[in-house]
Amino acid sequence: MPSIDIMMPYYGDVAMMQAAVRSILGQSDPDWHLTVVDDGEAAGVPQWFAALDDVRVDYQRNPVNLGVTGNFRKCVDLAKRDRMVMMGSDDLMLPDYVATIRRLEALSPGAGIVQPGVEIIDETGTVVPGGLVDRTKRRVYAPKGPGPHRMRGQELAVSLLRGNWLYFPSICWRTDAVAAVSFREDLEVIQDLDMIIKLVERGEELIAGDHVCFQYRRHTASESAKQAIDGRRFAEARAFFLETADHLDAVGWTEAATASRRHRSARLHALSLVPVAARERRPDSVRQLLRYAASPSKRLGS
Repeated sequence: MPSIDIMMPYYGDVAMMQAAVRSILGQSDPDWHLTVVDDGEAAGVPQWFAALDDVRVDYQRNPVNLGVTGNFRKCVDLAKRDRMVMMGSDDLMLPDYVATIRRLEALSPGAGIVQPGVEIIDETGTVVPGGLVDRTKRRVYAPKGPGPHRMRGQELAVSLLRGNWLYFPSICWRTDAVAAVSFREDLEVIQDLDMIIKLVERGEELIAGDHVCFQYRRHTASESAKQAIDGRRFAEARAFFLETADHLDAVGWTEAATASRRHRSARLHALSLVPVAARERRPDSVRQLLRYAASPSKRLGS
């Protein structure tokens, strides 16, 4: 039986989802099983999966829309194998993704978080350098020097709270670790970092490799992009970072608490979006983004 569950919470573009599924079917290593949990109602999707007629693929459609976090939580509940991936339905695996994960896992069999190398693609599937966020991840926040890199504890928490350099849909997790914490129901955008910090606090190790085997898609139509421009993403982020800082202070991780309270990378991201909001003539968004970028130590509305 395969040891890796590839869970795909799906909602959105049908063609991109089909390309994502085909990229999984093309894996060189057969150690996987795919489950697609459809949170939409696009016509023809159930029929397309039925026509695949592949025992390695399970498909189900939710009777009611669960939303992003609700569908993430359902995927965690459905995952039963040793490891799991929560793959985006618009991303792509290169043919050696599973083989790469297995090599990394062999270097640290108990690691709760396995991050392979990632490249960025645009709406058309073209490999691109990525914008400011991706360049900063690579040049400033990601570990330096040749990998694989192994990190854990407060050192890892500080690194991720300074700037989250991981690519959530590409990560392979130890399933029991994720099931123990899952995703907070009250978070819509930053729920992945919340879960990761909880795992790090519980002692989980991260191993990060250099070999690129996953393509992460950046496109302006994403829900996170919309929420970033109108400021909703940063309202949620501020509350998370300040709450996390208080908690980390309480458990004695003071350096991590300071990094969380400052959340400089998120504030710089907000600042970088001000020209975009201005071009779109959204003065309320401009004010909210500037306010977030300027004041790390206060909650919005305080």
